[in-house]
Amino acid sequence: MHSDHPKIEKIVKTHKIEFIDLKVSDLNGRLHHLTLPYSDAILKDLIKNGVGFDGSSYGFQRVENSDMIMRPDLETAMLDPFREASTISFFTRVYNTDTDNTPFQFDLRNMAERAELLLQKYKIGQSSMWGPEFEFYILSDVTFKSEATDSYFRIESEERDGGNGYHIANPLDVYDDFRDEATRFLIEAGISIRYHHHEVGSLGQQEIETNFDTLLPMADKILLSKYILHNLAKEKNLFLTFMPKPLYGQAGSGMHFHHFLVKNNKNAFYKKGSYANLNEMAMYYIGGVLKHAPALCAFTNPTTNSYKRLVPGVEAPTAINFGQGNRASCVRIPRYVKDPLKTRFEYRPPDATANPYLALTALLMAGLDGVINKIDPVKEGYGPYEADEYDPRIEMNYLPFSLDTALNALKIDHEFLLRDDIFSSSLIEHWISVKTEEFNKISNWPSPIEYSLYFDF
Repeated sequence: MHSDHPKIEKIVKTHKIEFIDLKVSDLNGRLHHLTLPYSDAILKDLIKNGVGFDGSSYGFQRVENSDMIMRPDLETAMLDPFREASTISFFTRVYNTDTDNTPFQFDLRNMAERAELLLQKYKIGQSSMWGPEFEFYILSDVTFKSEATDSYFRIESEERDGGNGYHIANPLDVYDDFRDEATRFLIEAGISIRYHHHEVGSLGQQEIETNFDTLLPMADKILLSKYILHNLAKEKNLFLTFMPKPLYGQAGSGMHFHHFLVKNNKNAFYKKGSYANLNEMAMYYIGGVLKHAPALCAFTNPTTNSYKRLVPGVEAPTAINFGQGNRASCVRIPRYVKDPLKTRFEYRPPDATANPYLALTALLMAGLDGVINKIDPVKEGYGPYEADEYDPRIEMNYLPFSLDTALNALKIDHEFLLRDDIFSSSLIEHWISVKTEEFNKISNWPSPIEYSLYFDF
């Protein structure tokens, strides 16, 4: 037995494990998995030699050179709560099939881990801390179809459209028991939860917010949270979606990131008495994030639906600026935070269609670039702005309003991602190619609203 891994030994003994499940994210951020029967010998062999798979199907490699190896990351061991057979689950590390089975440079988890180590290399910090807010809709029934002669979607909700649903109480909050149960599952999986509540959308929008963790564990937890929420909804014959804008006229769903750095076991952003208690380095970090915000959208908002949420005139962030309490800004510094250890900013544009490994890594690289190059957000004209972003007296820069505009921004501005070979030009080019093809497919597809507007011309 694996006495050097007591967590694994406890899971195996307590639950009489029958299967081993290996989970991997593809380039788009969708989980895939491979299952093997459990035995002590099989697990030991997996740890030593791994198991082969087709990397081209994950978007990692070309078809003609696609053999790769995955090995379990033992620190991620957990009991899978949604398998009928008793199953121990692991996220994985990806390796090449060369003589030494070297780590695959663009294994997404490897990228995230290497990026965070740059904080130490450049003497900026020890680690980065991330706390996402998950916004999503729960619906009672959803049907959709996309064919040349038949294209529609139909949605039903147990909740009635009663205006602003923010923190609405029973009986209007139909799914509070679902969130309670989901929270129990998340905590059991090692995901610390801050709170949950009904969100603004009155037809079933929810929010669950986690506590902080470092980059790689948090990226894992984002995918694991989505896995748990989707599976729990399916068990209850509900339909759960993280689409940024599933319903016209209802609030969009984001995945805001609360974020700060740690150095010498203290908050590296804190300075008492300065603006929002943020020190000079924190401001440079924010400057880097805002300077590169249009390019970051290609990773943090990677779908055409993302830009149906990022529109002016609603609470969604569109202005490239920062301020305290301004939820229409890209960077919001929460006024309610008084604890020096948790002084932070919130980056509001991202949504949960993002691959968390790519999105968090890109954000960290942008902040790192800001600190290294001393990008002052005040001198760059990014604020601070506490007033309404649409004040006509203030000239603003805005996030891209479409996926193709974000991809064009990434084409122009990606040098900051190439530092220390965290990203590569080939990976960025591949991402742009894949997402451009997706954009072109959707932009060429007639939609029902176009029939309403143009059919009788």
